[in-house]
Amino acid sequence: MLRDRTNTHSLPSNWQELRRPLLQPLSHDVSGTARDHPSCCEHLSGWGGTRDSLSSSSNFRNRNGISQCANILLAAAALTVTPPSQARSIDNKAVLAAAAAEAERNLRQSFTNLQFEDFEPSPVRGPIYQMSAGGRIIYYAPDSEHLLFASIFDKNGVNLTALAQEVGAAKRLKAVDTALAFTVGPENAPTVIEFTDPDCPYCRALDRYWAAKAAEGKPVRRLIFFVSGIHPEAAAKAEHILCSTDKAVAFKTIYTGAAPAMLRTCTEGRAKVEAHARIVGSAGITGTPTLIAGGKLISGFQQAEIETFLSSAKSAHAPR
Repeated sequence: MLRDRTNTHSLPSNWQELRRPLLQPLSHDVSGTARDHPSCCEHLSGWGGTRDSLSSSSNFRNRNGISQCANILLAAAALTVTPPSQARSIDNKAVLAAAAAEAERNLRQSFTNLQFEDFEPSPVRGPIYQMSAGGRIIYYAPDSEHLLFASIFDKNGVNLTALAQEVGAAKRLKAVDTALAFTVGPENAPTVIEFTDPDCPYCRALDRYWAAKAAEGKPVRRLIFFVSGIHPEAAAKAEHILCSTDKAVAFKTIYTGAAPAMLRTCTEGRAKVEAHARIVGSAGITGTPTLIAGGKLISGFQQAEIETFLSSAKSAHAPR
């Protein structure tokens, strides 16, 4: 068996000079015949009887020549053999290329309507795990240390990420006692559970959106829970709303950014703000606004998702 250049094959002392003819092609003259190079071919042809007559001394020389040639061939093979690490690299590239080709074929077969131009390995490696953070599903690949904010679909087009979020929303809904909510909107309207902060700019934008929908004749019933752990004055403003005589007007005033110089306080309002804080913690709410609408959790002011909910709610409430 040939080994790499660290083996123990013995080499003739002049092997560096003798290897050149083996590793370089013979030069040719204009007639196409090889010029004189002391190559193994000459020694081997002599030993094989292709010359006229050989004396015993020439036979001896030829035997030595063959021995030298054998050693030189071993040395050349040892020097030109592909290193194991390089061979492994070549094999790995071939395996990866074959796997990529197979994956692309499977993709085209499973998702026949998907059009794409480029297909190559992603930087994500190893197993992928999912977590829920503030009602949002996030994926983690520990081998390559990647976070993925994405939606996963199966071959039938089912959004598995959305299903996982719905499961999470159902768990959160169990932690919410709607009897403790501050209610805004008519009773017969589609209902949403809303986690909001009086000083959150997106919450205020959402409030303006609800007002615009009400003006269009599409009101909603909002079961509101105040989140008081983000902005420093949120708890005081929430307490002011809950302690006011006309809570709806106080709510509208605070959410337009026009807070009064003196905020109202009361035992009942403070107790309700604290109860809301416990519900927020139990439901795992970490950001505002957060909605639970139609059994689905909507993280942030996602107008497209809200419009989808309103459309489905309108269909459900339509007379038949």
